[in-house]
Amino acid sequence: MSDEKSFDENRHDQLTSAPKATEEDAAPRFDVSEHDGVTRIDVRDDAAVRPGPGPGDPAAEKDTPITEQ
Repeated sequence: MSDEKSFDENRHDQLTSAPKATEEDAAPRFDVSEHDGVTRIDVRDDAAVRPGPGPGDPAAEKDTPITEQ
């Protein structure tokens, strides 16, 4: 029997080790799928933490390509 933890166990331990951490902190935030050799990474709809500016932030309202900023 191996004493090594799986990736998911290590991730959970790391994300819940802070003093005020909760089980929600270790919840999955992304879905990864692969189709025809293309990998797609999507932020889950139920993710507690999402990348980018939050709702109501003017930067979140306008979708401007990086080359035009």
